[in-house]
Amino acid sequence: MPTNNSKTLSIGVVQQSVAGNDKQQNWQKSAQMVRQLASQGCQCVLLQELHSTLYFCQNEDVNAFDLAEPIPGAATEFFGQLAAELNIVLVTSLFEKRASGLYHNTAVVFDRSTEMAGIYRKMHIPDDPGFYEKFYFTPGDMGFKPIETSVGKLGVLVCWDQWYPEAARLMAMAGADILFYPTAIGWDPNDDDAEKHRQHGAWHTIQRSHAVANSVPVVVANRTGFEASPDDPNVGIQFWGQSFIAGPQGEVLAQASVDEEQTLMVELDLGRTEDIKRIWPYFRDRRIDAYDELTKRWRD
Repeated sequence: MPTNNSKTLSIGVVQQSVAGNDKQQNWQKSAQMVRQLASQGCQCVLLQELHSTLYFCQNEDVNAFDLAEPIPGAATEFFGQLAAELNIVLVTSLFEKRASGLYHNTAVVFDRSTEMAGIYRKMHIPDDPGFYEKFYFTPGDMGFKPIETSVGKLGVLVCWDQWYPEAARLMAMAGADILFYPTAIGWDPNDDDAEKHRQHGAWHTIQRSHAVANSVPVVVANRTGFEASPDDPNVGIQFWGQSFIAGPQGEVLAQASVDEEQTLMVELDLGRTEDIKRIWPYFRDRRIDAYDELTKRWRD
Protein backbone atom coordinates (compact mmCIF):
# COMPACT_ATOMS: atom_id res chain seq x y z
CA MET A 1 0.00 0.00 0.00
CA PRO A 2 1.29 3.51 -0.79
CA THR A 3 2.28 5.67 2.18
CA ASN A 4 1.65 9.36 2.75
CA ASN A 5 5.32 10.19 2.26
CA SER A 6 4.77 12.26 -0.87
CA LYS A 7 7.76 14.41 -1.71
CA THR A 8 8.87 15.41 -5.18
CA LEU A 9 12.17 16.60 -6.59
CA SER A 10 12.77 18.04 -10.05
CA ILE A 11 16.08 16.60 -11.18
CA GLY A 12 18.00 17.27 -14.39
CA VAL A 13 20.89 16.02 -16.50
CA VAL A 14 23.09 17.83 -19.01
CA GLN A 15 24.48 15.80 -21.92
CA GLN A 16 26.93 17.66 -24.13
CA SER A 17 29.84 17.29 -26.52
CA VAL A 18 33.26 18.89 -25.98
CA ALA A 19 35.13 20.38 -28.93
CA GLY A 20 38.34 21.54 -27.28
CA ASN A 21 40.14 22.51 -24.09
CA ASP A 22 38.91 26.08 -23.79
CA LYS A 23 37.53 25.79 -20.27
CA GLN A 24 35.69 29.10 -20.26
CA GLN A 25 33.92 28.21 -23.49
CA ASN A 26 32.97 24.77 -22.16
CA TRP A 27 31.78 26.20 -18.85
CA GLN A 28 29.59 28.75 -20.58
CA LYS A 29 28.10 26.00 -22.72
CA SER A 30 27.31 23.93 -19.64
CA ALA A 31 25.93 26.97 -17.84
CA GLN A 32 23.55 27.72 -20.71
CA MET A 33 22.09 24.22 -20.49
CA VAL A 34 21.91 24.37 -16.68
CA ARG A 35 20.06 27.69 -16.93
CA GLN A 36 17.61 26.10 -19.35
CA LEU A 37 16.82 23.41 -16.77
CA ALA A 38 16.59 25.90 -13.91
CA SER A 39 14.14 28.03 -15.91
CA GLN A 40 11.89 24.95 -16.10
CA GLY A 41 11.93 24.57 -12.32
CA CYS A 42 14.74 22.04 -11.99
CA GLN A 43 16.11 21.90 -8.43
CA CYS A 44 19.13 19.61 -8.88
CA VAL A 45 21.35 19.21 -11.97
CA LEU A 46 24.07 16.68 -12.84
CA LEU A 47 26.89 17.46 -15.30
CA GLN A 48 28.96 14.79 -17.05
CA GLU A 49 32.43 13.59 -16.11
CA LEU A 50 35.37 15.96 -16.80
CA HIS A 51 33.11 18.41 -18.63
CA SER A 52 35.68 21.24 -18.61
CA THR A 53 37.90 19.73 -21.33
CA LEU A 54 38.27 16.99 -23.87
CA TYR A 55 38.64 13.49 -22.46
CA PHE A 56 42.44 13.63 -22.26
CA CYS A 57 42.94 10.05 -21.03
CA GLN A 58 43.04 8.56 -24.53
CA ASN A 59 46.84 8.60 -24.26
CA GLU A 60 49.53 9.18 -21.63
CA ASP A 61 50.87 12.73 -21.86
CA VAL A 62 52.52 14.56 -18.97
CA ASN A 63 51.50 17.88 -20.53
CA ALA A 64 47.84 17.01 -19.87
CA PHE A 65 48.46 17.58 -16.16
CA ASP A 66 48.38 21.28 -17.03
CA LEU A 67 44.60 20.89 -17.40
CA ALA A 68 44.20 20.09 -13.71
CA GLU A 69 43.30 22.71 -11.15
CA PRO A 70 43.08 23.04 -7.38
CA ILE A 71 39.99 22.98 -5.22
CA PRO A 72 39.01 25.71 -4.63
CA GLY A 73 39.92 27.18 -8.00
CA ALA A 74 38.52 28.77 -11.12
CA ALA A 75 36.10 25.91 -11.87
CA THR A 76 34.64 25.76 -8.37
CA GLU A 77 34.28 29.55 -8.35
CA PHE A 78 32.42 29.52 -11.68
CA PHE A 79 30.02 26.70 -10.85
CA GLY A 80 29.51 27.82 -7.27
CA GLN A 81 28.35 31.20 -8.54
CA LEU A 82 26.06 29.47 -11.03
CA ALA A 83 24.46 27.32 -8.30
CA ALA A 84 23.95 30.39 -6.11
CA GLU A 85 22.54 32.47 -8.96
CA LEU A 86 20.02 29.81 -9.98
CA ASN A 87 19.29 28.59 -6.43
CA ILE A 88 19.92 24.95 -7.38
CA VAL A 89 21.94 21.96 -6.24
CA LEU A 90 24.64 21.38 -8.86
CA VAL A 91 26.84 18.28 -9.26
CA THR A 92 30.01 19.04 -11.24
CA SER A 93 33.19 17.20 -12.21
CA LEU A 94 36.80 18.28 -12.57
CA PHE A 95 40.43 17.18 -12.87
CA GLU A 96 41.74 18.03 -9.41
CA LYS A 97 45.34 18.98 -8.68
CA ARG A 98 45.66 18.13 -5.01
CA ALA A 99 49.44 18.64 -5.01
CA SER A 100 52.30 18.36 -7.48
CA GLY A 101 52.25 14.78 -8.73
CA LEU A 102 48.93 14.05 -6.96
CA TYR A 103 45.75 14.30 -9.02
CA HIS A 104 42.18 13.07 -8.71
CA ASN A 105 39.04 12.72 -10.80
CA THR A 106 36.72 14.65 -8.49
CA ALA A 107 33.03 15.48 -8.29
CA VAL A 108 32.09 18.72 -6.52
CA VAL A 109 28.59 19.48 -5.22
CA PHE A 110 27.17 22.96 -4.61
CA ASP A 111 23.98 23.55 -2.64
CA ARG A 112 22.33 26.81 -3.75
CA SER A 113 25.51 28.59 -2.72
CA THR A 114 29.04 29.46 -3.81
CA GLU A 115 30.23 27.24 -0.97
CA MET A 116 30.98 23.59 -1.70
CA ALA A 117 28.60 21.16 -0.02
CA GLY A 118 31.11 18.37 -0.50
CA ILE A 119 33.41 16.49 -2.86
CA TYR A 120 33.88 12.89 -3.93
CA ARG A 121 37.10 11.52 -5.42
CA LYS A 122 36.67 8.68 -7.91
CA MET A 123 37.56 5.40 -6.22
CA HIS A 124 37.78 2.89 -9.08
CA ILE A 125 40.30 3.91 -11.75
CA PRO A 126 40.35 2.07 -15.12
CA ASP A 127 43.34 1.43 -17.33
CA ASP A 128 42.35 0.26 -20.79
CA PRO A 129 43.25 1.23 -24.37
CA GLY A 130 41.87 4.73 -24.85
CA PHE A 131 41.08 5.07 -21.13
CA TYR A 132 44.49 5.41 -19.47
CA GLU A 133 43.17 6.88 -16.25
CA LYS A 134 45.65 5.22 -13.90
CA PHE A 135 48.35 7.42 -15.47
CA TYR A 136 46.45 10.53 -14.38
CA PHE A 137 44.33 9.80 -11.32
CA THR A 138 45.10 8.63 -7.82
CA PRO A 139 42.23 6.56 -6.38
CA GLY A 140 40.01 8.43 -3.98
CA ASP A 141 40.68 8.27 -0.25
CA MET A 142 37.41 9.63 1.12
CA GLY A 143 35.38 6.43 1.04
CA PHE A 144 31.74 6.21 0.01
CA LYS A 145 29.96 8.98 1.90
CA PRO A 146 26.83 10.76 0.64
CA ILE A 147 26.92 14.54 0.44
CA GLU A 148 24.28 16.34 2.51
CA THR A 149 22.25 18.92 0.55
CA SER A 150 18.94 20.74 0.79
CA VAL A 151 17.36 18.14 -1.54
CA GLY A 152 18.68 15.10 0.31
CA LYS A 153 21.76 12.94 0.68
CA LEU A 154 23.46 12.56 -2.71
CA GLY A 155 25.46 9.40 -3.34
CA VAL A 156 27.88 10.74 -5.94
CA LEU A 157 30.07 8.21 -7.75
CA VAL A 158 32.06 8.63 -10.99
CA CYS A 159 32.03 6.60 -14.23
CA TRP A 160 34.07 3.40 -13.65
CA ASP A 161 32.54 3.26 -10.15
CA GLN A 162 29.28 2.47 -11.94
CA TRP A 163 30.32 -1.14 -12.55
CA TYR A 164 30.77 -1.94 -8.85
CA PRO A 165 27.73 -2.95 -6.80
CA GLU A 166 29.83 -2.54 -3.65
CA ALA A 167 30.15 1.22 -4.24
CA ALA A 168 26.42 1.69 -4.78
CA ARG A 169 25.58 -0.48 -1.77
CA LEU A 170 27.93 1.39 0.57
CA MET A 171 26.50 4.73 -0.54
CA ALA A 172 22.97 3.43 0.05
CA MET A 173 23.95 1.99 3.44
CA ALA A 174 25.24 5.43 4.40
CA GLY A 175 21.81 6.89 3.62
CA ALA A 176 22.06 8.09 0.03
CA ASP A 177 18.65 9.12 -1.27
CA ILE A 178 19.77 9.16 -4.93
CA LEU A 179 22.84 7.79 -6.76
CA PHE A 180 24.59 10.04 -9.29
CA TYR A 181 27.03 8.91 -11.99
CA PRO A 182 28.83 11.58 -14.04
CA THR A 183 30.27 9.53 -16.91
CA ALA A 184 32.46 9.57 -20.02
CA ILE A 185 32.06 6.28 -21.88
CA GLY A 186 31.87 5.42 -25.54
CA TRP A 187 32.61 2.97 -28.31
CA ASP A 188 35.78 2.10 -30.10
CA PRO A 189 34.85 2.85 -33.75
CA ASN A 190 36.39 -0.52 -34.68
CA ASP A 191 33.71 -2.39 -32.74
CA ASP A 192 30.88 -3.80 -34.82
CA ASP A 193 27.25 -2.92 -34.17
CA ALA A 194 26.57 -6.11 -32.22
CA GLU A 195 29.43 -5.44 -29.82
CA LYS A 196 28.36 -1.81 -29.38
CA HIS A 197 24.86 -2.99 -28.54
CA ARG A 198 26.19 -5.46 -25.94
CA GLN A 199 28.43 -2.88 -24.31
CA HIS A 200 25.72 -0.28 -24.02
CA GLY A 201 23.26 -2.87 -22.75
CA ALA A 202 25.67 -3.90 -19.99
CA TRP A 203 26.27 -0.27 -18.98
CA HIS A 204 22.57 0.48 -18.89
CA THR A 205 21.68 -2.70 -17.02
CA ILE A 206 24.33 -2.46 -14.30
CA GLN A 207 23.29 1.04 -13.30
CA ARG A 208 19.59 0.22 -13.34
CA SER A 209 20.45 -2.79 -11.16
CA HIS A 210 21.97 -0.44 -8.56
CA ALA A 211 18.61 1.31 -8.42
CA VAL A 212 16.81 -2.01 -7.98
CA ALA A 213 19.18 -3.51 -5.39
CA ASN A 214 19.19 -0.38 -3.24
CA SER A 215 15.67 0.98 -3.91
CA VAL A 216 16.93 4.43 -4.89
CA PRO A 217 16.73 6.50 -8.09
CA VAL A 218 19.85 6.62 -10.28
CA VAL A 219 20.89 9.65 -12.35
CA VAL A 220 23.46 9.23 -15.13
CA ALA A 221 25.10 11.93 -17.28
CA ASN A 222 27.25 10.78 -20.20
CA ARG A 223 28.99 12.88 -22.83
CA THR A 224 28.24 12.63 -26.54
CA GLY A 225 30.16 13.25 -29.77
CA PHE A 226 33.41 11.98 -31.27
CA GLU A 227 36.75 12.92 -29.73
CA ALA A 228 39.82 12.06 -31.78
CA SER A 229 42.86 10.50 -30.18
CA PRO A 230 45.74 12.96 -29.67
CA ASP A 231 47.98 10.30 -31.25
CA ASP A 232 45.91 9.77 -34.40
CA PRO A 233 43.02 12.00 -35.58
CA ASN A 234 41.57 9.07 -37.51
CA VAL A 235 40.81 7.10 -34.34
CA GLY A 236 39.28 8.01 -31.01
CA ILE A 237 36.16 7.54 -28.89
CA GLN A 238 32.59 7.90 -30.07
CA PHE A 239 30.85 8.75 -26.80
CA TRP A 240 27.48 7.11 -26.79
CA GLY A 241 25.40 9.67 -24.91
CA GLN A 242 22.15 8.06 -23.78
CA SER A 243 22.22 9.73 -20.37
CA PHE A 244 19.25 8.59 -18.31
CA ILE A 245 17.31 8.82 -15.07
CA ALA A 246 15.90 5.66 -13.49
CA GLY A 247 13.46 5.20 -10.63
CA PRO A 248 13.92 2.99 -7.55
CA GLN A 249 12.85 -0.16 -9.37
CA GLY A 250 15.23 0.50 -12.26
CA GLU A 251 12.48 1.86 -14.48
CA VAL A 252 13.83 4.32 -17.06
CA LEU A 253 12.03 7.63 -16.57
CA ALA A 254 13.92 9.60 -19.23
CA GLN A 255 16.77 8.91 -21.64
CA ALA A 256 18.75 11.13 -24.01
CA SER A 257 19.69 10.33 -27.59
CA VAL A 258 22.99 8.87 -28.77
CA ASP A 259 24.39 11.85 -30.61
CA GLU A 260 22.59 15.02 -29.55
CA GLU A 261 23.40 17.60 -26.91
CA GLN A 262 20.40 17.45 -24.66
CA THR A 263 18.91 18.08 -21.25
CA LEU A 264 16.64 15.75 -19.31
CA MET A 265 14.34 16.63 -16.44
CA VAL A 266 12.19 14.33 -14.31
CA GLU A 267 9.92 14.96 -11.35
CA LEU A 268 11.02 12.26 -8.94
CA ASP A 269 8.51 11.03 -6.39
CA LEU A 270 10.76 10.41 -3.39
CA GLY A 271 7.81 9.18 -1.38
CA ARG A 272 7.60 6.25 -3.77
CA THR A 273 11.19 5.36 -2.84
CA GLU A 274 10.01 4.95 0.75
CA ASP A 275 7.13 2.77 -0.44
CA ILE A 276 9.47 0.51 -2.40
CA LYS A 277 11.82 0.10 0.57
CA ARG A 278 8.90 -1.03 2.71
CA ILE A 279 7.58 -3.51 0.15
CA TRP A 280 11.00 -4.86 -0.90
CA PRO A 281 13.05 -4.76 2.36
CA TYR A 282 16.41 -5.91 0.97
CA PHE A 283 18.37 -4.33 3.81
CA ARG A 284 16.32 -6.22 6.40
CA ASP A 285 17.09 -9.57 4.79
CA ARG A 286 20.79 -9.12 4.07
CA ARG A 287 22.90 -11.93 5.57
CA ILE A 288 25.63 -9.75 7.00
CA ASP A 289 26.86 -12.71 9.04
CA ALA A 290 27.85 -14.49 5.80
CA TYR A 291 29.52 -11.78 3.71
CA ASP A 292 33.02 -11.58 5.22
CA GLU A 293 34.71 -12.94 2.13
CA LEU A 294 33.49 -10.02 0.02
CA THR A 295 36.50 -8.07 1.31
CA LYS A 296 38.89 -10.58 -0.30
CA ARG A 297 40.27 -10.12 -3.82
CA TRP A 298 39.28 -13.67 -4.79
CA ARG A 299 38.13 -16.93 -3.20
CA ASP A 300 40.90 -19.49 -3.73
